[in-house]
Amino acid sequence: MSGCFELSKTSETSRARLGVVHTAHGDLLTPFFMPIATKGAVKTLSTADIEKLGSPILLSNTYHLFLRPGVDVLEQFGGLHKFMSWDRAILTDSGGYQVFSLGAMRKITEDGVTFASHIDGSRHELTPEKSIQIQQAIGSDIVMVLDECTPAGSSFEYLEDSVSRTTRWAARCKQEFAQGRGASNNPGALLFGINQGGTNQDLRLRHASELSKIGFDGYAIGGLSVGEPFDQASAVVSALDGALPQDAPRYFMGGAQPDEIVEYVKRGVDMFDCVLPTRNARHGLLYRFVHDDVSKPDFFESLHITNEQYKYSKEPLVLPQDGGAIAQELSRYSLGYVRHLFTVQEVLGQRLVTLANLRFYLRLMADIRSAISNGKL
Repeated sequence: MSGCFELSKTSETSRARLGVVHTAHGDLLTPFFMPIATKGAVKTLSTADIEKLGSPILLSNTYHLFLRPGVDVLEQFGGLHKFMSWDRAILTDSGGYQVFSLGAMRKITEDGVTFASHIDGSRHELTPEKSIQIQQAIGSDIVMVLDECTPAGSSFEYLEDSVSRTTRWAARCKQEFAQGRGASNNPGALLFGINQGGTNQDLRLRHASELSKIGFDGYAIGGLSVGEPFDQASAVVSALDGALPQDAPRYFMGGAQPDEIVEYVKRGVDMFDCVLPTRNARHGLLYRFVHDDVSKPDFFESLHITNEQYKYSKEPLVLPQDGGAIAQELSRYSLGYVRHLFTVQEVLGQRLVTLANLRFYLRLMADIRSAISNGKL
């Protein structure tokens, strides 16, 4: 739609790709990972922390920001970038997944979705047009269309109806996006379509064709982090590689474990987000590299720092020679000390492991890009 993506290399041994996504707040080298700042912040971290980690982009959520602080506050501040003091890129989910997760508290119609707030039970309506309007008030660099995320195990009839409705919603989103660009807090924003269809490859391919005809700056693969087996999700991603436009970025929504990310990259995916590094950090699960060869699935390990075995461990949370300001900070603290912080419920423990895990995921993407560049992935 806009020529926002430059594909620089496709691997000779897989479908892995190197490229650049151009946004109004900077270029994004692909493949890349987006830390989750659902409500305008990565839990326990500041924007300065994220800058030190080196992430060029964050992901925030339309549903949550619509409820709090609200569109009026975002407009008053001139968008989320200024509100949270962040001058790099922001992608916003349309709110479709959050509304899906409300279950009985929401009702889907052709017009959109009516739902009860999880905060106070107040009733709201989210239409394709309203989702775009909220995201333009947020000032997102990458805006997502409103879609219906279907639960795992849905019948073919339900999936078919849902996909058709999501296509119609996508067309309405594109029209509203164009009409509202002039009044947006980010006129240079990009618009991504979202492919749905569960694990049914025929529906996925049909929907990819429909979205391509509408035309978007990028294409997301949605609905593959809702309980389906990894092998089925991988098969869908492989099938979509030949159906989605080669000259647009592909975004796998909502996953996954580090070794799964490598496999999705090998199937042509360029962008990822995932709650695992931050959510697991708050429960004391730490990701660490075992070796540097990301083409082998045993390149990492995860350990529960709350386990008794780390009570006397003087091993640093991160090795100081790993480099960078964050590594230097984290290397000051032993596993035994961080375990103590979790034991006494000091929030510093959550912050330190969150930093370590996001650093791991961001380094993983840099290692993946290097492996593709060197012909090893």
